[in-house]
Amino acid sequence: MTIDRMDHDLTDEHVYDAVRTRQWRHLSRRGLLRGSAVLGAGAAVAAAVPAAPAGAAEAGPIVKPLPPEWFVSYGTNAEMRWDSVRTRDFLTPAERFFVRNHTATPEIDPAAYRLRLWGSGLRGAPGQDRAVEFGYDDLRSLRAETVTTAVECTGNARSFFTSQQGQAVSGTSWKLGAIGVGRWRGVPLSTVLRRAGITPEAVDILPSGLDAEFVDKGVNQGRVRRPLPVAKALKDVLLAYELNGRPLPPDHGFPLRLVVPGWAGIASIKWVGDIQVAAEPLFSPWNTQYYRFFGPSYPAEGSAPITKQGVKSAFELAWNARLPAGRKVELTGRSWSGNAPIRRVDVSVDGGATWRPAELEGAHAPNAWQRWRYTWNRPAAGSHELLARATDVTGARQPDTTPHNTLGYIFDAVVRHPVTVV
Repeated sequence: MTIDRMDHDLTDEHVYDAVRTRQWRHLSRRGLLRGSAVLGAGAAVAAAVPAAPAGAAEAGPIVKPLPPEWFVSYGTNAEMRWDSVRTRDFLTPAERFFVRNHTATPEIDPAAYRLRLWGSGLRGAPGQDRAVEFGYDDLRSLRAETVTTAVECTGNARSFFTSQQGQAVSGTSWKLGAIGVGRWRGVPLSTVLRRAGITPEAVDILPSGLDAEFVDKGVNQGRVRRPLPVAKALKDVLLAYELNGRPLPPDHGFPLRLVVPGWAGIASIKWVGDIQVAAEPLFSPWNTQYYRFFGPSYPAEGSAPITKQGVKSAFELAWNARLPAGRKVELTGRSWSGNAPIRRVDVSVDGGATWRPAELEGAHAPNAWQRWRYTWNRPAAGSHELLARATDVTGARQPDTTPHNTLGYIFDAVVRHPVTVV
């Protein structure tokens, strides 16, 4: 099997996943991966599930308080309420950051914590895999970097497939609050890989989380893990231990998590404790079985793995908010794109009949969001639908509808936000 290297930009998520999809299908046709075998049958295609380290325990589905004025709770997940957003704050405070867990937040003792790197992509004796470990203090002693970037769940806005398009989907019924922008600080993954002895032959890494193994419909899929190309890992991926100037909270990856700028949120593995470094392509359920488009319009095995998010907009306003009639109403919101910075936001206060440009506020940070405001002059009493439609610098604009997929991924259509003026 050919390993794609120099003829592709594997730092781009779309390109990387397209290349690995071709290789995965090639292996599947050869019969090397049957059924769930693709999830972990051989060292050439998947990592062994790491054991939990000493000092790790399950603390609960979500540890931090979830006041109802800040969050909508879904059990193992919690969505940020947009009406709780502090308009002048560019960053999302850690206590208000959304939570996406596959199982439950683990409680990990930093004194016992070890990050283990291993695999055929590290220097070692011929025919043997070398394993290298770093403690929490070891990692914190290395040169640190800081990056400001969004983390967004791939299912963000999923509920609008049903409420707005009348289509059935499965998964957490997020509105638009499964996104947050943070200032992350930690050690570059490239530093750790080089200290561990990464070789020129390495092509993929596979980070695994230390949360409990994920069981889906009675099938144990192991610990959450999703591969990355070495090219991206060496470019700008961070092993973060701080969020907004403070140690990571447990729900957001303490003591260590990946932050992968510009890639879908599932790539930013929380509670990372194990990284396979391989000289061959790697696969897991999280890029073969999940995070693909499924449905009548797609092949039986699904689309290529989902990569970048679309363009989205949200009003900093409660759902079904009540607004005063007969005077100016300042509407604020945020827009973002998985492609590029936002160039323009247009707002409609009459259900999409007419559109006017919003005023953009502040500088846009790469891989984050754009704040904006719009003045609604003397709204009349009654029920209204507010719409915000963003366009990024590539020309990508929010569509009127999103093509249906059964798992409800990447809803990027313009959302119709109901309000009542009294």
